[in-house]
Amino acid sequence: MKLFMGLLFCSLVLGVSSQSWFEFISQAYEGTKDMVRAYMDMREANFIGADKYFHARGNYDAAQRGPGGVWAAEVISDFRESYPRVTDFLKHGDSGHGLEDSMADQEANRWGRSGKDPNHFRPRGLPDKY
Repeated sequence: MKLFMGLLFCSLVLGVSSQSWFEFISQAYEGTKDMVRAYMDMREANFIGADKYFHARGNYDAAQRGPGGVWAAEVISDFRESYPRVTDFLKHGDSGHGLEDSMADQEANRWGRSGKDPNHFRPRGLPDKY
């Protein structure tokens, strides 16, 4: 419910005028589901080297929904990559932990959101199911 309310509030701030509010919210909701699906698949696959593929795939699928999906993918990706650095800083006073990997994840996120093929990051041997 909090996510829905956040999406609703942010869409108001963004001033979505080129399309209906309902359409934008619907795209954002479906894009959020795409991102969650990619995350769950990544966890299920538990395949070394597949992280970037799932990042790109989730963002790609969400972006295919339209501007609302792009927006949801960007918000989720940015939060997901920022949150560990903030908690590391609060716990250890070190915000550089995993920064290089986080930057690579963000590159894969942008790749997918831009409509490029997520299979660019697909590792050999990853089951066809994904």
